[in-house]
Amino acid sequence: MAVKSNLTNMVLVLGLTCLLCSGILGGAYVLTKEPIDKAAAEKTNKAIAQVLPHFTEVTYNEEGKYYTATDGETLVGYAIETTTVGFGGPLSLIVGITPDGVIYNTSVLSHAETPGLGAKCTTDEKFMNQWKGFDPSIKKLSVKKDGGDVDAITASTITSRAYTLAVENALNTFKALSHE
Repeated sequence: MAVKSNLTNMVLVLGLTCLLCSGILGGAYVLTKEPIDKAAAEKTNKAIAQVLPHFTEVTYNEEGKYYTATDGETLVGYAIETTTVGFGGPLSLIVGITPDGVIYNTSVLSHAETPGLGAKCTTDEKFMNQWKGFDPSIKKLSVKKDGGDVDAITASTITSRAYTLAVENALNTFKALSHE
């Protein structure tokens, strides 16, 4: 005897299908959450080590999304997370700033920039190296096209401006921390 097609049967089958799919999706989330969180933490720790001079201890401040690095009792600097919007979407950086306000280095945590253009913010050595030792008290923190001292990535002015804005936001956070 064939099952008669009616609204009740269709709703029941659709509901059970949705319940099964939700269970599978939830299970996949539970199984992958810990490895994903661990990988993100490793990436952040690697970035902190890249953007600050040698340190022995680092503490995280959740409110301001920054890390304070020390070597014994001596403050080495701050690693500040910052996000702006580039051409393709969010551009997240971590910026290392020494106690005297000089940028030690920067590192991209994530981006949604166009491959081969804005994505060069992670591979263009000239662009990345200009941030090492960048002293905003001496140099103007804007791209050269806007009268500043930052060399933009060729054909990626919007991404370069967004990167520069992210660095500026990190410096503003640093200034607020310095006045506490």
